[in-house]
Amino acid sequence: MSMSHATAPDHGVPRPGPTRITVNLAPKAATALDQAVKLTGDSKTDTINRALQVYAYLEKVIQDGGTLFTRSADSNELERLYFV
Repeated sequence: MSMSHATAPDHGVPRPGPTRITVNLAPKAATALDQAVKLTGDSKTDTINRALQVYAYLEKVIQDGGTLFTRSADSNELERLYFV
């Protein structure tokens, strides 16, 4: 993965704005990205941005000792989520 930050002239200080990242997706990840784009209608960039924000939030919940659950639309049963 490579990253580049936009910098302010003469100061070398990162400025607010987009960070360009090049990443190689595994086939399953590329398929998941395509599926998410199709489901939401968002661009790949917007989908990846949102996915990273959600992932960071979920990891924070876990790191803080929380537990994650999901429930399907056709069931009242909760299923615990695990990240491996």
